[in-house]
Amino acid sequence: MENIAWRKAETDMELKKAEERAEGRKKSVDLIIPVYRPGKSFKELLKRIREQDYPIRRIIIMNTEEQFWKPEYEEIFEKKGTQETEMEVHHLSREEFDHGGTRDRGIRLSDADVCILMTHDAVPADRKLVGNLIKALESGPDIAAAYARQLPFEDCSLMEKYTRAFNYPAESRIKSAADLKELGIKTFFCSNVCAAYDTAIYRSLGGFIKKTIFNEDMIYAAKAVENGYRIAYAADARVFHSHNYTAVEQFHRNFDLAVSQADHPEVFFRDPVRGRGNPAGQAHRGLSRQTGKVDVPTEAGCSQRLQVCRIPAWETV
Repeated sequence: MENIAWRKAETDMELKKAEERAEGRKKSVDLIIPVYRPGKSFKELLKRIREQDYPIRRIIIMNTEEQFWKPEYEEIFEKKGTQETEMEVHHLSREEFDHGGTRDRGIRLSDADVCILMTHDAVPADRKLVGNLIKALESGPDIAAAYARQLPFEDCSLMEKYTRAFNYPAESRIKSAADLKELGIKTFFCSNVCAAYDTAIYRSLGGFIKKTIFNEDMIYAAKAVENGYRIAYAADARVFHSHNYTAVEQFHRNFDLAVSQADHPEVFFRDPVRGRGNPAGQAHRGLSRQTGKVDVPTEAGCSQRLQVCRIPAWETV
């Protein structure tokens, strides 16, 4: 029954999009944010989303552990002029959380043309974030997703600044299967720290993998590219996002990253010429079975540190 409802929703979505294109209407946009023990950066995120030039219709919060949620967050989105952004909060336990499954559930709760995913510790750099993501997503009918540029917070480490500069350059780019020989798995690079998804394409591809320790965004991007779609990097859509990890925290993060890669050799152990997964990657799959569980959100570990980060003011561009 769920699959039938999913296909019906997909058909209804396609009809709605066709009508909106014919009438020249803007795409409807919902924002999905997985949350766990948010700090002051989350409140700033909500305030800056409220001030976006391109309106967000609805914010869907997937909150882990109800005891850490503050009702004051919802008060930020009281009716403001003629534009109203609704917020709905869905509470789940630590055991229910999954990086892929929880985000997929959030998107399934939406009927918008576009779903933007953000983490609770990413802060929009200006009022054009949403509009620039939509612009990138609309740059071609085969764009499945568009992800934002990440800028470091003012007090982050030199290593974090280097990592952000390397992974998120100043130039935008659209990536497709034609880029595999040049970029390798970087062709599939996409970050749910802040990314917009064409909902109709998302549904047609089956969405995020439902059980993964990490990398649900890249796994989905790989599936999209392999099905003839493209991924846009929108350098003019910018968020502040960085961490000051300790050595131990960085080790755990890298370990989780390796586990997710070992679980999906078809994506991360690819032949750059033939564009196929490398069976040799199967040798690493036992790594994930040794953990025996899916970790709590990786955002959780950074929420306390980010409470003392210096968040830059609005940029006027």
